[in-house]
Amino acid sequence: MISQAQFKKELDLIIVNAIREDVGDGDHSSLACIPKNAAGKAKLLVKDEGVLAGVEFAKKVFEYVDSDLTIETLVEDGAKVEYGDIAFYISGSSQSILKAERLVLNAMQRMSAIATKTNFFVDLLEGTGTKILDTRKTTPGIRAIEKWAVKIGGGENHRFALYDMIMLKDNHIDFAGGITNAIAKTKDYLKNSNRDLKIIVEARNLDEIKEILNSDGVYRILIDNFNYADTKTAVELIGNQCQTESSGGINEKTIRAYAECGVNYISSGALTHSVYNMDLSLKAV
Repeated sequence: MISQAQFKKELDLIIVNAIREDVGDGDHSSLACIPKNAAGKAKLLVKDEGVLAGVEFAKKVFEYVDSDLTIETLVEDGAKVEYGDIAFYISGSSQSILKAERLVLNAMQRMSAIATKTNFFVDLLEGTGTKILDTRKTTPGIRAIEKWAVKIGGGENHRFALYDMIMLKDNHIDFAGGITNAIAKTKDYLKNSNRDLKIIVEARNLDEIKEILNSDGVYRILIDNFNYADTKTAVELIGNQCQTESSGGINEKTIRAYAECGVNYISSGALTHSVYNMDLSLKAV
């Protein structure tokens, strides 16, 4: 996984680019009718229910826009909220509050939706020992906050990007001339480039599971699009040789059964690519 310093850099880039995109050369609506020295106060109003996420990100946005803004936090990230709850109050320059408003709302609405969905899956897995993972199926440009939301919801992050973990999937394997060749070439590449990256290898059937197990140095096997019976057999074959991960069309109706096959992880792109934003508003008080 990426370092905290790299993660912070990603967050900073998101904020800088989002403000550039939204504000441009000025918030002319506010500049036109609100005096520069006018002060105001607003509340973050919850108009939905679920798991709140993005409060700490909102603080970073407000700090970037105007370090003189002050925030009074009433609800922390990860808390369950319902209609009518107030997450925080923000006070200071009225122009600054309005400049930050849309980025704060867009981010928190999406982050809260992701955290809520993740928490739903976490509850479905309770007692199994299996953990839910996100994927790289994220919105381009805002991956950092979407993966942050998964963590807030109780899930775990998979690799952040292509650079922090090796993942040999079907196309890599086919282009490389098979599983054994792909693993061997990968190990040579890591050695020659002096890189220390974990290796995950995807298996499409039980024969591929067996072939992967013939090679050392595999951190996790991705058991992709297997049925329940074959997943359980794959877990038994793998034993303690490496970690196991199930993926491929797993949903709320099937996730528990896959977990009960004994896999360490279940990955789901739906955590980030198929959510409905939580309804939040920033209202003057």
